Amino acid sequence: MGKRKEFIGSVVSDKMQKTVVVKVMQMNKHPKYSRIVKVYNKFKVDDKSGLAKMGDTVRIEETRPLSKDKRFRVVEVLKKAQPLNIEKVEEIK
Repeated sequence: MGKRKEFIGSVVSDKMQKTVVVKVMQMNKHPKYSRIVKVYNKFKVDDKSGLAKMGDTVRIEETRPLSKDKRFRVVEVLKKAQPLNIEKVEEIK
């Protein structure tokens, strides 16, 4: 039995039902130039419980194909996003 892939990323969209889009950053070494390059991937992730919201940091795990695009599921929410405190500013006349 092989080990399932696990990634940590941030939720960039939660507009679908039971699905979130997670952006994962990986550091790879460029084969020719030997520089460290950041590579970003976006995965559609199954979130049946609906706990993950936009801006949260989550751990995702590979699973069997759940739909055309979904191959991962949310294991846990590591860090909740800070809510934006937008105060109403009165106009000065």
